[in-house]
Amino acid sequence: MSSILRASRLATRSLVARRYASTGPAAFSKDLNTDPEPLTEYPDVQAINRQYLPPLGWQDQQLRRNFGDSLHEQDELHSMWSPDIPVVEPKTALRHFTLAVLGFTSLFLFIKNYGTPDPHFVRRTYPYGGLVKELGGIEENKARVDEENSEE
Repeated sequence: MSSILRASRLATRSLVARRYASTGPAAFSKDLNTDPEPLTEYPDVQAINRQYLPPLGWQDQQLRRNFGDSLHEQDELHSMWSPDIPVVEPKTALRHFTLAVLGFTSLFLFIKNYGTPDPHFVRRTYPYGGLVKELGGIEENKARVDEENSEE
Protein backbone atom coordinates (compact mmCIF):
# COMPACT_ATOMS: atom_id res chain seq x y z
CA MET A 1 0.00 0.00 0.00
CA SER A 2 2.83 2.36 0.78
CA SER A 3 4.36 1.80 -2.66
CA ILE A 4 1.14 3.06 -4.27
CA LEU A 5 1.19 6.21 -2.14
CA ARG A 6 4.87 6.75 -2.89
CA ALA A 7 4.24 6.36 -6.64
CA SER A 8 1.33 8.82 -6.56
CA ARG A 9 3.45 11.36 -4.68
CA LEU A 10 6.26 11.02 -7.21
CA ALA A 11 3.79 11.44 -10.07
CA THR A 12 2.34 14.64 -8.61
CA ARG A 13 5.83 16.01 -7.92
CA SER A 14 6.87 15.40 -11.51
CA LEU A 15 3.77 17.25 -12.74
CA VAL A 16 4.48 20.19 -10.47
CA ALA A 17 8.17 20.30 -11.40
CA ARG A 18 7.47 20.35 -15.14
CA ARG A 19 8.82 23.45 -16.90
CA TYR A 20 7.52 25.11 -20.02
CA ALA A 21 9.04 27.52 -22.53
CA SER A 22 7.53 30.57 -20.85
CA THR A 23 8.21 30.30 -17.16
CA GLY A 24 6.14 33.31 -16.14
CA PRO A 25 7.74 36.21 -14.27
CA ALA A 26 11.26 34.82 -14.64
CA ALA A 27 11.03 35.23 -18.42
CA PHE A 28 10.37 38.94 -17.95
CA SER A 29 13.19 39.67 -15.54
CA LYS A 30 14.36 42.71 -17.53
CA ASP A 31 13.59 45.93 -15.67
CA LEU A 32 11.21 47.89 -17.87
CA ASN A 33 11.78 51.16 -16.01
CA THR A 34 15.36 51.55 -17.18
CA ASP A 35 15.87 53.74 -20.21
CA PRO A 36 17.65 51.90 -23.06
CA GLU A 37 19.31 55.18 -24.13
CA PRO A 38 20.03 57.02 -20.88
CA LEU A 39 21.02 60.66 -20.77
CA THR A 40 24.65 60.51 -19.70
CA GLU A 41 24.96 64.06 -18.37
CA TYR A 42 21.57 64.12 -16.61
CA PRO A 43 21.21 62.50 -13.15
CA ASP A 44 19.03 59.41 -12.78
CA VAL A 45 16.06 60.64 -10.73
CA GLN A 46 13.63 58.13 -9.22
CA ALA A 47 10.11 58.12 -10.62
CA ILE A 48 8.14 58.94 -7.45
CA ASN A 49 4.83 60.72 -7.69
CA ARG A 50 4.94 63.97 -5.68
CA GLN A 51 1.54 63.21 -4.16
CA TYR A 52 3.12 60.38 -2.13
CA LEU A 53 5.65 62.72 -0.52
CA PRO A 54 4.98 64.48 2.82
CA PRO A 55 3.43 67.95 2.45
CA LEU A 56 5.84 69.76 4.78
CA GLY A 57 9.59 70.24 4.67
CA TRP A 58 10.00 71.57 1.14
CA GLN A 59 11.17 74.96 -0.09
CA ASP A 60 8.34 74.92 -2.65
CA GLN A 61 5.49 73.38 -0.68
CA GLN A 62 2.99 73.60 -3.52
CA LEU A 63 5.05 71.40 -5.85
CA ARG A 64 6.77 69.51 -2.98
CA ARG A 65 10.33 70.04 -4.17
CA ASN A 66 13.42 71.97 -3.18
CA PHE A 67 14.92 74.64 -5.40
CA GLY A 68 17.76 73.29 -7.52
CA ASP A 69 16.53 69.68 -7.46
CA SER A 70 16.81 67.80 -10.73
CA LEU A 71 13.48 67.03 -12.35
CA HIS A 72 12.53 63.64 -13.66
CA GLU A 73 12.45 63.57 -17.44
CA GLN A 74 8.71 62.80 -17.24
CA ASP A 75 8.00 65.28 -14.48
CA GLU A 76 4.58 66.13 -15.90
CA LEU A 77 3.48 62.59 -14.96
CA HIS A 78 4.90 62.78 -11.42
CA SER A 79 4.25 66.39 -10.42
CA MET A 80 1.47 67.71 -8.21
CA TRP A 81 -0.40 68.81 -11.34
CA SER A 82 -0.71 65.27 -12.65
CA PRO A 83 -4.02 63.43 -12.24
CA ASP A 84 -4.74 62.48 -8.64
CA ILE A 85 -3.76 59.07 -7.39
CA PRO A 86 -6.96 57.13 -6.74
CA VAL A 87 -7.60 56.37 -3.09
CA VAL A 88 -9.76 53.40 -4.03
CA GLU A 89 -8.64 50.82 -6.57
CA PRO A 90 -10.37 51.30 -9.95
CA LYS A 91 -11.96 47.84 -9.80
CA THR A 92 -13.47 48.59 -6.38
CA ALA A 93 -14.59 52.05 -7.50
CA LEU A 94 -16.32 50.54 -10.55
CA ARG A 95 -18.06 48.01 -8.30
CA HIS A 96 -19.25 50.79 -5.95
CA PHE A 97 -20.46 52.90 -8.88
CA THR A 98 -22.32 49.94 -10.39
CA LEU A 99 -23.99 49.19 -7.05
CA ALA A 100 -25.01 52.84 -6.67
CA VAL A 101 -26.51 52.97 -10.18
CA LEU A 102 -28.37 49.70 -9.62
CA GLY A 103 -29.60 50.94 -6.24
CA PHE A 104 -30.94 54.22 -7.60
CA THR A 105 -32.48 52.49 -10.62
CA SER A 106 -34.20 49.86 -8.48
CA LEU A 107 -35.43 52.54 -6.06
CA PHE A 108 -36.86 54.55 -8.97
CA LEU A 109 -38.56 51.50 -10.47
CA PHE A 110 -39.95 50.47 -7.08
CA ILE A 111 -41.41 53.95 -6.50
CA LYS A 112 -42.73 54.07 -10.07
CA ASN A 113 -44.45 50.68 -9.85
CA TYR A 114 -45.64 50.60 -6.24
CA GLY A 115 -45.71 54.26 -5.25
CA THR A 116 -47.90 55.45 -8.11
CA PRO A 117 -51.58 55.12 -7.15
CA ASP A 118 -54.11 53.51 -9.44
CA PRO A 119 -56.20 55.97 -11.44
CA HIS A 120 -59.46 56.99 -9.77
CA PHE A 121 -61.42 56.68 -12.99
CA VAL A 122 -62.45 53.88 -15.32
CA ARG A 123 -60.56 53.82 -18.57
CA ARG A 124 -62.79 54.21 -21.59
CA THR A 125 -63.25 51.28 -23.94
CA TYR A 126 -64.67 51.29 -27.45
CA PRO A 127 -67.02 48.80 -29.14
CA TYR A 128 -66.69 47.11 -32.55
CA GLY A 129 -63.15 45.83 -32.05
CA GLY A 130 -61.76 49.18 -30.93
CA LEU A 131 -63.35 51.16 -33.80
CA VAL A 132 -60.90 49.77 -36.34
CA LYS A 133 -63.21 50.38 -39.29
CA GLU A 134 -64.22 53.84 -38.08
CA LEU A 135 -60.57 54.92 -37.55
CA GLY A 136 -59.42 53.99 -41.04
CA GLY A 137 -59.26 50.20 -41.07
CA ILE A 138 -55.66 49.91 -39.89
CA GLU A 139 -55.02 47.69 -36.85
CA GLU A 140 -52.45 50.13 -35.41
CA ASN A 141 -55.15 52.82 -35.15
CA LYS A 142 -57.59 50.83 -33.06
CA ALA A 143 -58.55 52.17 -29.65
CA ARG A 144 -59.07 50.24 -26.41
CA VAL A 145 -61.26 47.22 -27.02
CA ASP A 146 -64.46 46.76 -25.02
CA GLU A 147 -63.95 43.48 -23.14
CA GLU A 148 -67.67 42.62 -22.94
CA ASN A 149 -68.50 43.22 -26.60
CA SER A 150 -65.30 41.82 -28.12
CA GLU A 151 -66.58 38.23 -27.83
CA GLU A 152 -69.46 38.95 -30.24
